[in-house]
Amino acid sequence: MKILLLAPHPFYQERGTPIAVDLLLQAFVRRGDSVDVLTYPEGEERSYGPTVRIFRVRAPRFLRGIRPGFSLKKLLVDAYMAPQAMRMAQASSYDVVHAVEEAAFMARRISAKLGIPYVFDMDSSMPRQIADKLPAARPLLPLMRSVEARAIRNAAAVVPMCDAIAEEAKACGATCVEVLRDISLLASDVPFAPERGFRQTEHIVGTAFLYVGNLEAYQGMDLLLEAFAETAPTHPDAMLVVVGGRREDVAAYREKAAMLGIGAQSRFLGPRPVADMPHLFHDADILVSPRTQGVNTPMKIYSYLDAGKPTLATRLPTHTQVLTDEVAMLAAPTKEAMAEGMRHLLEHPEEREALARNAKALAQSRYSFAAFEDALNRLYNRAFPSRTDGQTSLKSS
Repeated sequence: MKILLLAPHPFYQERGTPIAVDLLLQAFVRRGDSVDVLTYPEGEERSYGPTVRIFRVRAPRFLRGIRPGFSLKKLLVDAYMAPQAMRMAQASSYDVVHAVEEAAFMARRISAKLGIPYVFDMDSSMPRQIADKLPAARPLLPLMRSVEARAIRNAAAVVPMCDAIAEEAKACGATCVEVLRDISLLASDVPFAPERGFRQTEHIVGTAFLYVGNLEAYQGMDLLLEAFAETAPTHPDAMLVVVGGRREDVAAYREKAAMLGIGAQSRFLGPRPVADMPHLFHDADILVSPRTQGVNTPMKIYSYLDAGKPTLATRLPTHTQVLTDEVAMLAAPTKEAMAEGMRHLLEHPEEREALARNAKALAQSRYSFAAFEDALNRLYNRAFPSRTDGQTSLKSS
């Protein structure tokens, strides 16, 4: 198939949605598809071979530094992206437009004008994301939901990344839904390199909690710091290590940790490459995901499961559609409950071992690249049976 993939974000960057698009491209190449990608101006260049071409939106240079989630700057880049996507669709004979997140609205217009079917790759509920970011926009939620529902109904297929979003898509009238879950990004059989972890470089000896990810408000970093501040006085050997975040966010949270009296028991390491994750996880005792907003499952959860370490996470749909009490310690999204979860794991190492063992077994059985490929093939075979006859994954070759 010849596919136009609309990816409205910086690409490539080592964060959730760009990583998911990278996995998509790898799977499309193995299927034998030809893919043109239209994405934002910024990001690392990547090569996927002769069947993938990457085009960048022609937008002014001041529209750089796009952060995760909704923003005015992102909206402005999308305004440049939409007409460029239409021109590309008019100039080539695409079989399908695979549209990520808000690019579905561009794809719907292309479909109405040119008759090209589109796939809505739905990583999150955009109306909820906007309302969470801009509370003043909440009165517009019904209108935004209506617009999103039309894009869902008109799509040849909807690709949610978790069960909660799949249910929302079905409720809006989606006719073909295939959940395409994220997967563990941990490389296997990597020799441990202490200099790429954190214990040696940060001189940490005690029990270490590790958070990996961006530091946007929805990730719950304030909750994490406040909970650790409740825990630290009675466990002076405990340490909190935070990996990820932009420079200004790291500085702000380092200052907050100092104000809470946990500066000496906290380390903020800034961003580290995905390739360092096995080494960071090796040095951790407990992994944490304090996310407080959204229903989509954070991509890091799949690597957390695969890490062979216990996870402490908020008991919210963003986590509970993947995590259960058998594979993680789940706590209400309050500082008291999270602090109690921290203390419990600190004081019960045998329970930590059982959770870690169960989590790794789950990751290896359900969240592999092979499972990702199978789901993508099911999706395209269901949505476009006449165009994918005889086209199968090459993963067994």
